[in-house]
Amino acid sequence: MDIYILETNSPQWREILADIKHDIYQLPEYVALEGIRTNTIPRGFLAIDHEKIFFIPYLIRSCQDVLNLETEIFDVISPYGYSGIILNKNAQKDSNFCNLALKKFYEYLKNQHICSGFFRLHPILNENFQNIFISNTFAYQGETISIDLTLSEEQIWSDTKTKHRNRIRRCTNNFNLKAKIVKFSQDISVFCELYTETMSRVIAQDIYYSFNTEYFLKMDYFLGDYLYLCIVESPSGAVASAGLYSVCNGIVQALFGGISNDFVAQSPSILEIDAVRWWAKEQGYQYLHLGGGVGGSEDGVYQFKAKFSRQRHPFLTLRAICDQSKYDDLVNLKAQAAHIPLSELQYSSFFPAYRSF
Repeated sequence: MDIYILETNSPQWREILADIKHDIYQLPEYVALEGIRTNTIPRGFLAIDHEKIFFIPYLIRSCQDVLNLETEIFDVISPYGYSGIILNKNAQKDSNFCNLALKKFYEYLKNQHICSGFFRLHPILNENFQNIFISNTFAYQGETISIDLTLSEEQIWSDTKTKHRNRIRRCTNNFNLKAKIVKFSQDISVFCELYTETMSRVIAQDIYYSFNTEYFLKMDYFLGDYLYLCIVESPSGAVASAGLYSVCNGIVQALFGGISNDFVAQSPSILEIDAVRWWAKEQGYQYLHLGGGVGGSEDGVYQFKAKFSRQRHPFLTLRAICDQSKYDDLVNLKAQAAHIPLSELQYSSFFPAYRSF
């Protein structure tokens, strides 16, 4: 088995993606953008054995931001979204190769003074991973929802809950709202205004402080060919909502969205998703992946998305402790610094535990 550590400007990164079904989250441009946003070091771990390929993108971050350490210790995370692990078809047929490659990845991280890693798997691309990897490798976090665009229009409409169907009709017939699909660059300023307005309305703004206008401009620069907006407008031309979507390898992914304060009551995002699914189906794409609830929970966000489709995917995470000794030391130091019982962190559901406060 040959092991390679790739930087985002490595030609090999792009070459291996040509042989593996992937989404926008595994693109080197996306991982590089995440490195800039999070002030982390973007890398990719590649294992190859003859015709079998295992690849995982990740971001290296220092643990100094949570504890004042005398010795530098690091951990790793996956880029925002569903980057996960990707395998080519030959690798998916060989569990031994996949498990050995994952073990080699852990060993490499430990040698680089990296004590833990947290990764979100891709609900569609990694759907069968519980059958490939050793049991208990992944943690089940809940479900995500997608619309199967290969179904007939009649079936897609039938799978939409009655309340959503009625609201779609109301948006069109009562409020005369109309939706259009454009390239992200065409109306990026409109989207940024609505997104900021929405974040200010629904949550504490600092939670998503790094997803700002500067970020979205960079996103368009790095990934503009993959990005589209669905804009819903009133008869007067006022923008009611705007959703950002990526398109990659037949997967249309809902990324970010915003609703004008003046149109919240009309629920324009329902018309937006309706328009995107018909557009995506017409283009011949396979999935419109809406995602799930916050943290994988079946909250109001999940329930809203679930009314569009019957199709569900398991949302898995990988919680790796690469160096148990260093991990335990950090948990102990964090408990002391926070003046809480060590057991409270040891049994925390948050991972890594030393970042839970």
